[in-house]
Amino acid sequence: MTKKTFNRIKIVLVEKGRTNLWLADKMKKNAATVSRWCTNEVQPSLETLFEIAKVLEVDVRELLVGTKTK
Repeated sequence: MTKKTFNRIKIVLVEKGRTNLWLADKMKKNAATVSRWCTNEVQPSLETLFEIAKVLEVDVRELLVGTKTK
């Protein structure tokens, strides 16, 4: 079974020059939890996704993989 990608948290972190540890510190979350979000092992709740977007100063839609096909 292939692992599906639902979020772009890791990509946005790289684009912003930030690390998982930085995000964990800013959000007061365990580093392992953030790592699991970044590897798509676990998906953050919608509420948490909005918090991540705020910390990264991006629109929450930038953290999600689009589902529309053109």
